Amino acid sequence: MKSTIKRYIKPVAICSVLLTMMVASCKQDDYYQDGGKADPKFNGTVLQYLQSNPKFDTIAQIVKLAGLEDMFSNEEITFFCPTDEVIRRTIGRVGGRPNFPNDPYINGLNQFLFNQGKDTIKTFTDVPGTIWRKYMLRYVFKGKNVLKDYPQIDFTLKQLHPGGFYTTWNSDLCNIGVVFNPVNGVKYTGYRQLCISYVRDVSNPDQSLFYTAAVATSDVQPTNGVVHVLAIAGNLTTIGEVFVSPLGDMYGFGDDFWIDVAFNR
Repeated sequence: MKSTIKRYIKPVAICSVLLTMMVASCKQDDYYQDGGKADPKFNGTVLQYLQSNPKFDTIAQIVKLAGLEDMFSNEEITFFCPTDEVIRRTIGRVGGRPNFPNDPYINGLNQFLFNQGKDTIKTFTDVPGTIWRKYMLRYVFKGKNVLKDYPQIDFTLKQLHPGGFYTTWNSDLCNIGVVFNPVNGVKYTGYRQLCISYVRDVSNPDQSLFYTAAVATSDVQPTNGVVHVLAIAGNLTTIGEVFVSPLGDMYGFGDDFWIDVAFNR
């Protein structure tokens, strides 16, 4: 009998992207300077920052399981950080949505495994650390980069403002850019919004499908790096002017993580 999972990770409330939206009412220059007036410094490493915040409790555990403690403590990195809610959504549960009982893209990895007649995930250790590591590194970049270090992206006019292509720690390709939101219908005069997109087709990145996630909180600066916290899109198609993808809410961007786990079962 197949084992199923019932939300083994408690949903943790994340900082609403509405907080980011509120910055639009502040002076533009004040916001644009490294993410706003709040002190971005954290007196500790990237790993200690994750351990200090309840919404990253699961992420911190996965960092350890993936054997990345030394990297997150000593290497100089920029980390686009998913929250625990991303892990909860990715694992999901069988038949979690009554109207879509067999759809893995609604119910998550466990529905995907169940549909293939494979045992579902009960604990983190059911997924090998090498798989956790592979996809955690999809969010990690060498060096320190804050919002102002990235180029502008306009999803409606990418030929003029395409963002920039960056290689992750494990050599995946992502597009990272800053959306300049409008104010009262005037383009590019509003608050700046960082986003990251996983590029599906490395051979043709300009035409590739993007799996995009918006950043809810940017420029957190522990002693050995920078952390940009990702927002959850849920049923939204845009967050501000960022065209987000539902698969951007999945661990590793998309279903690649699911496929690797299924092959290992």
